[in-house]
Amino acid sequence: MKKTAFILLVFIAQFSVAQENVVYPIIPQPNYLQATGGTFALSDTTTIVANENSFEAQYLKSYLEKNYDLHVKIDSHYPPFKNFILLLNAIENNATQLDQESYQLKVTKKGVTITAVGSAGLFYGIESLIQLLPVEKSKNLNVACLQISDWPRYTWRGMHLDCSRHFFTKDEVKKYIDYLAMYKFNTFHWHLTDDQGWRIEIKQYPLLTSVGGQRNQTLIGKPSKNDKYDGKAYGGFYTQEDVKEIVAYATERHITIVPEIEMPGHSLAALAGYPQYSCTGGPFKTYTTWGVSDDVYCAGNDSTYTFIENILTEVFDLFPGKYVHIGGDECPKERWKECPKCKKRMADEHLKDENELQSYFVTRIEKFVNSKGKQIVGWDEILDGGLAPNATVMSWRGTQGGIAAAKQNHYVVMTPGKPCYFDHYQSKAKDREPLAIGGFNPLDSVYNYDPTPKSLSVTEQQYILGAQGNVWTEYITDFSKVEYMSLPRMCALSEVVWTKPENKNYSNFIARLKMNSKILDRMNANYAKLFTLQK
Repeated sequence: MKKTAFILLVFIAQFSVAQENVVYPIIPQPNYLQATGGTFALSDTTTIVANENSFEAQYLKSYLEKNYDLHVKIDSHYPPFKNFILLLNAIENNATQLDQESYQLKVTKKGVTITAVGSAGLFYGIESLIQLLPVEKSKNLNVACLQISDWPRYTWRGMHLDCSRHFFTKDEVKKYIDYLAMYKFNTFHWHLTDDQGWRIEIKQYPLLTSVGGQRNQTLIGKPSKNDKYDGKAYGGFYTQEDVKEIVAYATERHITIVPEIEMPGHSLAALAGYPQYSCTGGPFKTYTTWGVSDDVYCAGNDSTYTFIENILTEVFDLFPGKYVHIGGDECPKERWKECPKCKKRMADEHLKDENELQSYFVTRIEKFVNSKGKQIVGWDEILDGGLAPNATVMSWRGTQGGIAAAKQNHYVVMTPGKPCYFDHYQSKAKDREPLAIGGFNPLDSVYNYDPTPKSLSVTEQQYILGAQGNVWTEYITDFSKVEYMSLPRMCALSEVVWTKPENKNYSNFIARLKMNSKILDRMNANYAKLFTLQK
């Protein structure tokens, strides 16, 4: 499949999707879809024509066995005359990422052909095929005959999960990745450290998990003048073997994991084990309440940077992607204002204020990260005091930070609190909803979001990599609630980052979502069913 083919299809995509009266339960909405009439009957006699070592072929075979008790075979030499699913990887050496993630899906009465220039495109084509299958088990699965040509709008299609405030098991993280894969997300932002818990094993510094990975108790409800705690010790972390397993699982599904190792703030859990890297020397305990601790890494102490660099070196060995998220947000400066080492650093480096000291901190860490062939991502506070030369900005305090970064020719991931924070309420009937941090981000507001600000020039818009949904877990105590807060808002966001705006239609999305939700039912997902009330 060539890039030029997709360019030609762009001109007819809107017409073809709009003219199709039949609703197909594919999310995100394909950019070109045309019904051709009739059905293909997939059965035990169907052959998947592909390399037997292909993960995509094995994935489809396993899916059919698990969910339908169909035992198809894989054969790389079977002539595809009838009753076949042909996976055709038309490798193109110079294909861009968007080309590699694009695919064509053709269903005829004889069989199915999925063509792509990369294995990611094949995988996405398979996910679309899976969504077309009837949910009910049958020895003959009838699939509507159609043609799809599809390609993503953005290169960064992300979802986030905070495993610091509350810890989720390895299998739960994998299930979260399953949801991302189904809806064609390609980035999993894994929040692993914060004031309330350090969740990744670092062999050189075992106290990070044995001390920082535990807290004595946890605040009940929201902070108030009369705080109450549950009195129960809480902890958990991922061993490096756990991380390798999860990374491999995600990689097979064409999802890159971006680990977040917070600095210079949100670092109390680390300082609980290693207080010598603070401004005061401690002692500290892992935070038992929500919010932000005033105790942060000392920016004036050279050994602090060595400590962080050693941590990042182990992190880099575990995560093959090019990005590491360093946080950089909500860093109180109170300790720095009083710290002799920080004052000296500011004087030596001719820094006018603590914001510039944070910029110095981030830039110094970035230089190390770049030396290892990696790139940093940070929340939009890294703009304060001056942006590090190669940093990618994640804009969460609205969109202004992203706009400012793009105007400075820095790459941007748009993730504004409204509407991309899925820890916010999704219904105005808050008394009937689980406790949330606040805010209101209903399904339609997520669906209607456009990550590319119109205030940017055409050249500046090219710096918008995409968008991301965030799931912070102060008030999300178990994985069932992660599902409830994420789904179906994740579905809406998937269409934001994949489908061209002119091919989107909210009423059509709701109709498809009602059909698609049967797959979520089969996965035993605890999703919010508020959309069933919508026309």
